[in-house]
Amino acid sequence: MNFNYKYPVGVLVIVFLFFHLADAQNTYSPPVTFTAEQDHQNMMDQLGIKALRPGPSGNEKAPNHANYDEALANPYPNLPDVLTLKNGKKVTTPEMWWNLRRPEIVEDMDREVYGRVPKNIPGIKWTVTVTDKEFVNRIPVIAKHITGHVDNSAYPLINVDIDMVLVVPANAKGPVPVLMMFGPGRLPAPAQPDPASLDAINTALRKLLADSDPTVKAALEKYPAYQPIAAAPGSTPFGFGPPPAPKAPTPDVPGVPGVNNDGPSTEQLIADGWGYATINPASVQADNGAGITRGIIGLVNKGQPRKPDDWGALRAWAWGANEALKYIAISEPAVDSKQVGIEGVSRYGKAALVTAAYNPDFAMVLVGSSGEGGAKLNRRNFGEAVESLTGGEYYWMAGNFMKYGASEAKFGAKTAADLPVDSHELIAMCAPRLTFISYGLPEKGDAKWLDHQGSYMGAIAAGPVFKLLGVKDLGVSNDYKVEKMPPVNTPMLDGQLAWRQHDQGHQDQANMKWFIKWADKNIGHTITENTSR
Repeated sequence: MNFNYKYPVGVLVIVFLFFHLADAQNTYSPPVTFTAEQDHQNMMDQLGIKALRPGPSGNEKAPNHANYDEALANPYPNLPDVLTLKNGKKVTTPEMWWNLRRPEIVEDMDREVYGRVPKNIPGIKWTVTVTDKEFVNRIPVIAKHITGHVDNSAYPLINVDIDMVLVVPANAKGPVPVLMMFGPGRLPAPAQPDPASLDAINTALRKLLADSDPTVKAALEKYPAYQPIAAAPGSTPFGFGPPPAPKAPTPDVPGVPGVNNDGPSTEQLIADGWGYATINPASVQADNGAGITRGIIGLVNKGQPRKPDDWGALRAWAWGANEALKYIAISEPAVDSKQVGIEGVSRYGKAALVTAAYNPDFAMVLVGSSGEGGAKLNRRNFGEAVESLTGGEYYWMAGNFMKYGASEAKFGAKTAADLPVDSHELIAMCAPRLTFISYGLPEKGDAKWLDHQGSYMGAIAAGPVFKLLGVKDLGVSNDYKVEKMPPVNTPMLDGQLAWRQHDQGHQDQANMKWFIKWADKNIGHTITENTSR
């Protein structure tokens, strides 16, 4: 068959793409554009909620300030029994936990708290966009920037590209454990051009600038030695070596708040022969209500608002982390995929706990200062409350979670006491894997709002499941009604469930060395086996 082209092929391609995109715009309904307030109201309307109780204020001088009186902190003192089935039968064997009780908890968590992950999530194509030989505190590493593009062919109006950075020791003798951390990532120390390459770049850049504007050309001729790109600090006539040795850190002084100068968590991990990854939650799902019809939630829903049991941002971030782990297990042989942990602080501490609870391929979790929606008991009246989320960051949770802040609704009023589950069961879902609950000091900025005691109670109440599954809990009684937090800087690291409140602020960097030592002991990792400087 003969084809006589009237137009060049390039023109035909452009015309094809134009009509293809125009057809897509005509075929697919555009995403719903709501403000956060409109999306919140839409969910209230779906649930038949007429009014929500206002959440407490973090300002202690406000009339509706949060409660910080321990005598008033437990209006609903009885938690759901983590080892009692809904039919009242006691769970006495690991098999009963895995086959009966845990599925009950997961169903309630899905439906009422964090939402269901849909079954029709499209696949992901992962691409390594950068591979670089770098240094982390004088230790050579291989750093990669990796992007996971979610197939959006079914709804091309929303694009989701998961952003991840992976860094592993360059001289490791075998696969290394990795801690995946929620938060924006960047390459630690991108390699710089050697002098010859830098000269070539500057020569080309000077010519490009001179050709672009007569005024710029005159300025460059006036300053013939000027180089648009200067050599980076640390350069030598022989190229770029590792950065200078850091100053010795100030040693810890136990029990003295503020005397601590641990290096960044990333440096601590690399120094111990670990690797690390960072995954940017915002690249998976926006951290606001207005974005709920975009991101991965919006893509699966084809731009439409959520239903009451649809997943919220915490589950979406957890899904993104789990997909990243799947990629690592298949494509990154430098990583021991059986020894990958997940970490986060504050809202990302919530996400880390949710990730580990739902995704058993994560071997360990470091939960930093997570508060409400994380390790803190929902039934506690201390600082942040259920109402803080039902009226505030509602989009973190399933829409159904809003019911428990309702003061007037078609179903009546509900409180935290009506929740079928609580956070101790979320912690228990991590068992028997390594689970480290971390907090800081309110006086240093880890606010009372987070309810440290309420989170400790959650860990205490989760303990029976760890013991049932043959590992150790915190090593004290499981009576959450009477157990009190130990003094600051007291490590409770003898079991697979761990707790430590450090003497710093709203971070877990001050607990990282304790986490690494504890994890190393449990997974049998030693630096001499895996890496060298």
